[in-house]
Amino acid sequence: MSPRALLRVDGLLLACVCGFLFFFGLSHFGLIGADEPRYAQVAREMLARHDWVTPTLGGTPWLEKPPLYYWEAMLTYSMFGVSDWAARLPSALDATCMIVAIYFFLRRFRRGAELDGALMTASAAGVIGFARAASMDMPLAATFSIGLLAWYTWQESEKQSFLAVFYVFTALGMLAKGPVAPVLAAVLVVAFAIAKGDPRLIGRTLWVPGMLLFCALALPWYAAVEIRNPQFFREFILQHNLARFGTNLYHHKAPFWYYAPVTLLALAPWSVFVLAALAKSATAWWRQRPPVKSGDAFPVFLIIWAMVPPVFFSISQSKLPGYIVPAIPAGTLLLADYLRRQRAENERPRLGLALLHAMVAAGLMVPALLIRYLLLQPRLPWNQATWVSLTIAVGLALVIALSLLSRAGYGALRFVTMAPVVVALASVLRLGAPALDTKLSARPLADEIASISGKPVPIAVFQVSREVEFGLAFYRNQAVSRYELGQVPSQEHFVVAPAGSQAAAARQVPGRPVRYVGQFAPQKLEYFWVAGIQR
Repeated sequence: MSPRALLRVDGLLLACVCGFLFFFGLSHFGLIGADEPRYAQVAREMLARHDWVTPTLGGTPWLEKPPLYYWEAMLTYSMFGVSDWAARLPSALDATCMIVAIYFFLRRFRRGAELDGALMTASAAGVIGFARAASMDMPLAATFSIGLLAWYTWQESEKQSFLAVFYVFTALGMLAKGPVAPVLAAVLVVAFAIAKGDPRLIGRTLWVPGMLLFCALALPWYAAVEIRNPQFFREFILQHNLARFGTNLYHHKAPFWYYAPVTLLALAPWSVFVLAALAKSATAWWRQRPPVKSGDAFPVFLIIWAMVPPVFFSISQSKLPGYIVPAIPAGTLLLADYLRRQRAENERPRLGLALLHAMVAAGLMVPALLIRYLLLQPRLPWNQATWVSLTIAVGLALVIALSLLSRAGYGALRFVTMAPVVVALASVLRLGAPALDTKLSARPLADEIASISGKPVPIAVFQVSREVEFGLAFYRNQAVSRYELGQVPSQEHFVVAPAGSQAAAARQVPGRPVRYVGQFAPQKLEYFWVAGIQR
């Protein structure tokens, strides 16, 4: 097959894989958590005001995050209308751009590994999850990864255009999630230069035209938002960057080792072979000792890339799973390079590796098939569905292990591992979406209230989670008051509260009639009608 025909076949395969893993069923369940509906609503308010500078929530400046995701969502809202699907679309597009960049990078520098690297990155659990989320994590991971691939291309080819691309995407990373993008990039470049025994690489990276390009792209928004909102520096830099990193101000405390299991889960189903690739590459690096030879530098670069984000955020006092998404492509790229070397040496997977990988890959099927039970019941029921799921997983594990131990060896790894990923995601979307919607999203609750009210009545909440508050704000497209903060609407309104709390809610509005309207049993919530204050 000619290179051009092969490129077309690979392109079609990647389009189908990315289309299903990132785009299909984006609206099967509503926005979940506190962040998704909050960020989606901020973008909607910015679009309604035609304001590309100041993020707002409920009409009040919301200065926790930079604007790249908001800008992307504003564009998708403009084209497709405001919806949870459109809110998630930017992350899916960013993930696709990252996969395309990985494919063409490997096609140039590791010919034969390009399809492995692109497909394994696309099918990693962390990439799939955050590519389908309305959040800043995938925009940061995509811009950071593309920037680092451009930087490595520059240091291999010495073409300044690639260094310019590095600065452009580092600037976009700063617009995606703040100073963490250039800080992580700087740490990685310095660490790699030391490992390579070439400290001059640091000085050559500090290219004045590139730094000017970075400043021209990244700094105008920061200057504009500070001019319009003098509290920006205190809220964004001091609180949401420095205080978030150095203290437990936002109550995301976790042990130092937190990112070890999180990273392995994010790399599933490839975790076992990524560890094998990491061990072999690190052993080769240790035996060689610095300075690293040019031809052997790529695995070392990937090891450093894979380690910097988890180590950096392990030091932080605030830990969330999305922080290490930028490290996932490094692991799958390291695995792709490892597989290329193994195939060149006609190596086959060892029995232990094949069995362990098969168990991890097939094990994805169990929670996927039982997701409805896991969400709606406090523990896993030992019923027929559970035994069927375990039987399917065991059978699939045997197929994967036998395929890897056959003559096909590593050549079978890509496709026998992708199959359970595709089936698992299809199962979650088909079997679990209704449960995800009713248990974790405010969308069905907002629909119930809308069907009862018949008109845009104000909404308040009392002693409910932020997930419910921000979800209602997005799906009702209105500011949501919170009783505990003294935000009690003077006009008639609905208040959403935990089940059985009508008397407690009534005490917040003394002298005003409070009438039970309905309940939303899956989330143990009730909602009441509250009369307005008589003038």
